[in-house]
Amino acid sequence: MTKPHQPWFIRRPLPERVQTVHLIGIAGAGMGAFACMLQDAGFQVRGSDMNVYPPMSDVLRGRGIAWMEGWDAGHLDWDPDLVIVGNVCRRDNPEAVEAERRGIAVSFPQAFADLFLPERTPVVIAGTHGKTTTTALTTWLLQGAGLRPGMLVGGVTLNFDATYLLQGGAGDPFVIEGDEYDTAYFDKGPKFLHYRPKIAALNNIEFDHADIYDDLDEIIENFDRLMDLMGPDTVLFANGDDPKVMARAARAQGRVITYGFSAGNALRATHVEPHSAGCRFVLERAGHPPQSVESPLAGRHNVWNTLVALGVGLELGAELADLLAALATFKGVKKRQEERGEVAGVLVIDDYAHHPTAIRETLDALRARYPGRRLWAVYEPKSNTARRNIHQGDYATAFAGADLTVLARPFVKRDDFGADERLDLSRLVAEISAHGTPARHTPSVDDAFRLLCDEVRPGDVVVFMSSSGFEGIHDRLLGALAQR
Repeated sequence: MTKPHQPWFIRRPLPERVQTVHLIGIAGAGMGAFACMLQDAGFQVRGSDMNVYPPMSDVLRGRGIAWMEGWDAGHLDWDPDLVIVGNVCRRDNPEAVEAERRGIAVSFPQAFADLFLPERTPVVIAGTHGKTTTTALTTWLLQGAGLRPGMLVGGVTLNFDATYLLQGGAGDPFVIEGDEYDTAYFDKGPKFLHYRPKIAALNNIEFDHADIYDDLDEIIENFDRLMDLMGPDTVLFANGDDPKVMARAARAQGRVITYGFSAGNALRATHVEPHSAGCRFVLERAGHPPQSVESPLAGRHNVWNTLVALGVGLELGAELADLLAALATFKGVKKRQEERGEVAGVLVIDDYAHHPTAIRETLDALRARYPGRRLWAVYEPKSNTARRNIHQGDYATAFAGADLTVLARPFVKRDDFGADERLDLSRLVAEISAHGTPARHTPSVDDAFRLLCDEVRPGDVVVFMSSSGFEGIHDRLLGALAQR
């Protein structure tokens, strides 16, 4: 069935004066962070949500940001100037209905763009993989080079211990994670279309977000729309190693700067040497002598991410020496190869990887960083794409970098899709094992925890991969190891 035609994205007029803001769904990770961001910028903020609990309840309470439980049109009786509607809010939400009646309902991406990006230089990091790390890294390098970047990112950056950064003024860069997820019930276009990029990066393109996109072509269409926003005065950093990216880049009207490993890229990494502290490579660019780069980040994917961050810094006038000095002090992002602790000789790592490509790259990176140690890959298929059988075949080889693989049963939501669309764990275990990595699946996260308690030994590295908190299994395992 053909989907009804949707406009690219929807912009609604903001009131002439905005001082008071109400957020529907204020306790979500993104909306809660935006509430704090608005408060820091001088707005008076309140909101509403269902079942508010830690850590966000503690964050809001500590900030003095009030929220109301549940959904009720009366929650707008404090007469806010603007109501921000998150993409989890349904059109029949009584607060959304009342905000629509008043003509003050806007999406989170539009509110952010209209309130924070005027007169700035938006740097939008887009692509299927690597957005969070690249956004955080780019911001840190610009900061180290003496620029005053703003930042909005979908993860907690360890250098700033934050998901956003408010500093700078007219003309200064604002680095934004350009999410391709849809915007709101009234705007089904991706968030990044609102961000008015002057500089953009397109890392890679693969199929993801199966809950909102039917196929890869639909995702490509939306990246094409982003490219069509790149006017003559813009700069696009395009991954020259990805044919899908380069096909999209041909639509951009501004300058296109390619990066990658292959010959012909304007920013090229050669002589890549992974090691236990990250990797080193040689940066080659036309008209400049080759430059040795030492990076604390492990993995081929992080070389691409680093090339983008260096390229953006150079484009904005930073000195390469300053960028490289900042690179050496980059601490990373939570849930991206994050070392949670080492107890009884067992190192526990938390990672966001849930797409087959991300899993493969993460395991290869960890294999290089921790040579000689037995590597456990413990995976929870929980995202809307991961739980489906779309990538069934690709998962079979994605775990080749591990010594042992444990799969938790796919998460099942109420009113979920049918069993015929669900990832077949029994088949997957057999296929992974057939490719040389012993694999098992467990009926629950508790069972996976018990299996690990029984079988991990000193010297092991255990990486938990999930798009969510994996029911706290990381801390549970560290606690159990401490009791040995």
